[in-house]
Amino acid sequence: MSFTASDADDPVVAGLVRLSTCDWPGRLVATAFLQGCPWQCTYCQNPDLIDPRAAGRIGWNQVQDFLSRRRGLLDGLVFSGGEPTRQPALVGAARWVRDHGFGTGLHTAGAYPARLAAVLPHLDWVGLDIKALPGSYHRITGAAASGDRAFASLRLVIESGVDHEVRITVDPTVHTADHVHRLVERVRGAGAAAVVLQEARPVGTRPGYAAALGGRGLGDVLDRPPDGVSIRTAAG
Repeated sequence: MSFTASDADDPVVAGLVRLSTCDWPGRLVATAFLQGCPWQCTYCQNPDLIDPRAAGRIGWNQVQDFLSRRRGLLDGLVFSGGEPTRQPALVGAARWVRDHGFGTGLHTAGAYPARLAAVLPHLDWVGLDIKALPGSYHRITGAAASGDRAFASLRLVIESGVDHEVRITVDPTVHTADHVHRLVERVRGAGAAAVVLQEARPVGTRPGYAAALGGRGLGDVLDRPPDGVSIRTAAG
């Protein structure tokens, strides 16, 4: 069975992870994957979630029913994707989650700064992907001006005061050690609360990327991370 949003009132949900200990660090959460993304990132591990025309695989009402049965057992719900801010229904969905006693988290690449600004008042935590220095962004996303959008979103998140972390997936097909160090310096200079490096992995990606990666990993780019920056083994 497939599901589509009616009158943009409900988000189009591609999947639900009912228990996660890693999608919101330090919290026990469920994660809803929303359909659709405007970018074609090299290392995307969910390429089936890119098509915005695809129907959802689970109804938002089913997510609501599930959460209603998990009061006191889960800390919150994380909206992931795809790119969750692509969907106008995200604001109402986040408000519903918070109104029903759960924390609200968001994974976003910052592709839609104005829509991110609208949902930030209803969020408790944001995991923001910053992919590269602005001039190199298109090499990862395949989209012109994507760097400007992402860094505008970074400013919004920082200025909002919402708890957050910035995740940088190190892509050996694009990044050099100097690039990563300069990117971390820029993100920190903007006021990011926490910066995490993630390793690009070929699992789930398009065959062309796996071939381009050629078995290389984060360690082939960096001997060690910048001081104070942690490493997470799973790509985001």
